[in-house]
Amino acid sequence: MTYQNFSLKQLQQIDAAHHLHPFTDHKELRGAGSRIITHAKGPFIYDSEGAEILDGMAGLWCVNVGYGRDELADAAYAQMKELPYYNSFFKCSTPTPVLLSKRLAEIAPKGVSQVFYGSSGSEANDTALRLVRHFWTLEGKPEKNRIISRKNAYHGSTVAGTSLGGMEGMHNQLGGPVPNIVHVMMPYAYELALPGESDHDFGLRAAKAVEDAIIEAGAENVAAFIGEPIMGAGGVKIPPASYWPEVQRICRKHDVLLMLDEVITGYGRTGEWFAADYYGIQPDTITTAKALTSGYQPLSALLVGDRIATTLVEKGGEFYHGYTYSGHPVACAVAIANLDIIAKEGLVERVKNETGPYFAKALQERIAGHDLVGEVRSIGLMGAIEIIKDKATKERFSPAGSAAVTVRDHAIANGMMLRATGDTMILSPPLIWTRDTIDMGCERIGKALDLAKEDLRRA
Repeated sequence: MTYQNFSLKQLQQIDAAHHLHPFTDHKELRGAGSRIITHAKGPFIYDSEGAEILDGMAGLWCVNVGYGRDELADAAYAQMKELPYYNSFFKCSTPTPVLLSKRLAEIAPKGVSQVFYGSSGSEANDTALRLVRHFWTLEGKPEKNRIISRKNAYHGSTVAGTSLGGMEGMHNQLGGPVPNIVHVMMPYAYELALPGESDHDFGLRAAKAVEDAIIEAGAENVAAFIGEPIMGAGGVKIPPASYWPEVQRICRKHDVLLMLDEVITGYGRTGEWFAADYYGIQPDTITTAKALTSGYQPLSALLVGDRIATTLVEKGGEFYHGYTYSGHPVACAVAIANLDIIAKEGLVERVKNETGPYFAKALQERIAGHDLVGEVRSIGLMGAIEIIKDKATKERFSPAGSAAVTVRDHAIANGMMLRATGDTMILSPPLIWTRDTIDMGCERIGKALDLAKEDLRRA
């Protein structure tokens, strides 16, 4: 059975009849019908009707090396032929997770040298939650089990991931988060800074919210603080430079572990292998997934700091946790080949020295001045465009998020895949983008903004 034997309408009907999509209003989707993406090459995706769309989201933050890489398909095929699967239970291992673990330890921030595998960022955050609580139990402090997170954070869609995250809509559907997780303010100066407050001072104030939560609970009851270095699904919220060093200082002062969720920022997105290196901090855990395989295979890697790993090994006892596909040999083979491409083609350095700065300049010079844009911001190849009704007052359109959806729909119709999150347009293109690709993207975004402006004026 191949999709070429079906029309778009037939595929949409089958999709509506049997396929439940993630993060979707199913009534709305089934009324409109899905867009069917059939193939992709380089920085472009193509739908069933032949439309070429520049992918500004790298799939879902993940296809860093672009589409159609034979090296990754070949790595998967060769591993499937040799050993398609074996587990990491029963005191067994297979070669590819062993070699991938060595590779990850070599590129990870200082003091992080152990790896636990899963199949998604959500699974990795489940692991991180259980591991830090288990660590404190082994240390004789089981009461240190509270996790501090942030409002509007996204840490996955499992029960634990949803609970760690700070999105109220997800909490409400869950019927309440896992106990002993609290959420503090996010470090988003555009909306939360006080009049006249500098970015530096705002960063310190946002970090102080973490310390206030530690003090309120009692440091003897707090296991860890978790945060995305740059909040992704919440709208690419970039903290001031003062924020992360101060958060690290606070965590060390109170003996609270520092957990970074780098599912989006890991493997070159910021112009460093990890955003921890970008901000100069040393976390105790780093959650990674997505770009680890550039999305070609589902795989996550929780990078574990030496303090936790030493206690886990030396104090012994079984860690009652794991997945059937932990360290899947095919996924790990693809990850090794993917990291080889990133290193060989110098994509991390390219983002840092060339495309990242050009991307920031292009957004500022070609997008920021538009009447619908309140702010543009970026780090590396990760950016956001705030959609507003009034530049001076920062007034938003009503209902919330409606204007961004209008921009998104015009962008896609004009060959540019963007994501709308609330009133924010977010970008996370493949790291293979060049200056020419950035120029193309900005041209198409500008057109979408112009068309949306006309629509919104008529509304």
